[in-house]
Amino acid sequence: MTDDAYDDLVRKLDLAQKVRLLTGGTAWRTHAEPDIGLRPIVTSDGPVGVRGQGWDERSTSLTLPSPTALAASWDEDLVGRLGALLAAEARRKGVDVLLAPTINLHRSPLGGRHFECYSEDPLLTARIGAAYIRGVQAHGVAATAKHYVANDSETERLTLDARVDERTLREVYLTPFEAAVEAGVWVVMAAYNGVNGATMTENPLLAEPLKGEWGFDGLVISDWGAVRSTAASARAAQDLVMPGPDGPWGEALVEAVRAGEVPEEAVDDKVRRLLRLASRVGALCPDDPAPGSFLAAAAPAVPVEPAYAERGRVLLREAVAASTVLLRNEGSLLPLDAGRLRRVAVIGPNAATPRVQGGGSAGVYPVSVTTPLEGVTEALAGRAEVAHAAGVHTTGHPTPLGLGNARDPRGGEPGVLVRLLSADGAELHAEHRLTGRILEPATAEAASAVEIRAWLCPPVGGTWRLAVAGWGRVSLAADGRTLLEEEVERDTDDPATVHLHPPYRYADLELTAGRDVELVATRRLDPGTGLASVLAADPPRRGDAEELAAAVELAGGADVAVVVVGSTDESESEGYDRTGLSLPGEQDALVRAVAAANPRTVVVVNAGGPVDLPWREEVPAVLLSWFPGQEYGGGLADVLLGAAEPGGRLPTTWAGRALAGTTPSGGVLEYAEGPLIGYRAWLGEQEPPAYWFGHGLGYTTWAYEGVAAPARVVAGEPFTVRVRLRNTGGRAGREVVQVYLEPAGGPGTARRLAGHARAVAGPGEAVEVAVEVPARALRHWDAERHAWAYEPGPVTVLAGRSAADVPLVTGTTVVTDGPV
Repeated sequence: MTDDAYDDLVRKLDLAQKVRLLTGGTAWRTHAEPDIGLRPIVTSDGPVGVRGQGWDERSTSLTLPSPTALAASWDEDLVGRLGALLAAEARRKGVDVLLAPTINLHRSPLGGRHFECYSEDPLLTARIGAAYIRGVQAHGVAATAKHYVANDSETERLTLDARVDERTLREVYLTPFEAAVEAGVWVVMAAYNGVNGATMTENPLLAEPLKGEWGFDGLVISDWGAVRSTAASARAAQDLVMPGPDGPWGEALVEAVRAGEVPEEAVDDKVRRLLRLASRVGALCPDDPAPGSFLAAAAPAVPVEPAYAERGRVLLREAVAASTVLLRNEGSLLPLDAGRLRRVAVIGPNAATPRVQGGGSAGVYPVSVTTPLEGVTEALAGRAEVAHAAGVHTTGHPTPLGLGNARDPRGGEPGVLVRLLSADGAELHAEHRLTGRILEPATAEAASAVEIRAWLCPPVGGTWRLAVAGWGRVSLAADGRTLLEEEVERDTDDPATVHLHPPYRYADLELTAGRDVELVATRRLDPGTGLASVLAADPPRRGDAEELAAAVELAGGADVAVVVVGSTDESESEGYDRTGLSLPGEQDALVRAVAAANPRTVVVVNAGGPVDLPWREEVPAVLLSWFPGQEYGGGLADVLLGAAEPGGRLPTTWAGRALAGTTPSGGVLEYAEGPLIGYRAWLGEQEPPAYWFGHGLGYTTWAYEGVAAPARVVAGEPFTVRVRLRNTGGRAGREVVQVYLEPAGGPGTARRLAGHARAVAGPGEAVEVAVEVPARALRHWDAERHAWAYEPGPVTVLAGRSAADVPLVTGTTVVTDGPV
């Protein structure tokens, strides 16, 4: 449709109709407007899958590796194919707008939502994010670049004011968003936080550079609950308030327009952008404005067909191997020779219960999950015995009832019974669910309480730890006997905590193996406290010393020990930052004990962001698997046994300490380090990090033989760096060739990534790769002129395999008559 056509539609609406469209109709969809053929636009959280509207474990999703893992692939083609898979999932679930990708930066490894962002480097983030956007939108589903901008940590995230100087904003934090606009992104999400004194939903950065200089013609959607004013946010370039139907605009905005506080032209522009988005995703049909199914919403979700799921699994398994980073491989322990293995020890709690995705609003319910233990067991079936020991306890987090230990007391099938009750206890609605973690039960008018009821079938006897979670009045009973009853007051406004992580209350109960007990958890539904309710139960567990001894004994009798360590929901999640980088519990002690018992020890790190690895020089092999999605086990087994090469390279520096903090002071978080984050900052430290940005090994070796760059480059124009390298190993392999620039003088002198390319070669084969360096790689922001500038003079060009390992060095000279 043309701009004139959108204008014609806007003119058909009165002020109240227009304003109504600018606040969500529900938590996940916009309003319809039959007069102009507009149906609701349906949104869904991402980025590792398409959950759909709301939280229901019966609606499963193909689950990708975490964004940090995708960035570790340094493979835009792969990310584009995964974006296409997400678009297919969105269409399957009737979703028009995927609320992803997150293109904030890894400013500090302490950031709790580290796993949901790509990298510490703005260029790598920009390239991977753009590939994701193109992959999704090529199939008629909108991607959402979020969270605009400087939303790089969780502490006080709803209210903090990020103080970022102009140059740093332009050169670092705005760069991925500029690339997203260039990639044609249809939606940008305004963040909760403020930047330089103005909350982002009222911030002038929405107008400039986003809509003005960059020419963004799409829709600015708010983060959920981020709009807190009427006139101020409506005068800004904020377009859509979510969620709905309540909010600060509505009738208040109508009155503000009539009072002259907000120009009606501003409202018209917002509606025009909404209609443009609707047209792009197929939600606008002005030639057929008749009521009916068209106006209801996009099509409802359809089941996952086996053939479709299998194609998805193949791609997701490929992505696991492509993103896995081999940090260390002394003595070429990896890949393992399956023909020589008779007994394999797979150790660690994350081996049997891994984290395949991060915690928080981006969560989905996977179609299936293959654990590392299952993947290795399947790969070695008929060839070697595989045994498991947890070795340590890493979490005190309760385990919700599930299909393996609970039955619905009405039908007897595995799972739980969820009932919605009236104020007098009458049943308004009942449904069978698959888990005791109920984030969104079916809503019923006049419901005042949620009840979760199940028969617990204890496989072992002893003292069980039972738990109930929720806000308001909560109670827990067993076989009709009340175990606890307590008032839980809401103590936070953070939506991730309110709606996803309500606090637990506990009770211990002696149970007999094989003897069922009926558990009933109830919580009162108070206004503003969400719907989340949980019924959980955990069996008695072995003591720490006994658990560790069993793991050491198992490792000592094995041909190889694979130890899977990692983070927990309590240590790494949306809603809070980390206070340190150590692995939870006694996992460091576990690694050291296993390595002492078996010198052939492989450690696999299952974490979304950097953790301290104090034992890294004490084990021969270390793999980083991130949060790798549902096909974790199969992809990891492919890497361990050599069916696939670990293709990942670090998208962020790994160290045992953070150079930047995440705790605001007086509500202000100073970005005092300026543009020197990640490897740019570590290059100035006396003690190097454990592993540099860009680091990663494969199953072959490479010799970097030569580099060539133009003698002179014209400011404002791209150029090509050619790198020659040779595969000096015994098998074919893939190398990520990285090019960095270091201007000799001026304000932009820090080393920075300028481009990368993939080299593929067989044993002994030499190959030349062309690394394209964009024109923007040489520019810097002139804060006095408020414009981009280029510094004439010499620039060092470095090529290699990480930010610090750059064996090839040449130079070029930038030619310019002045700022461009």
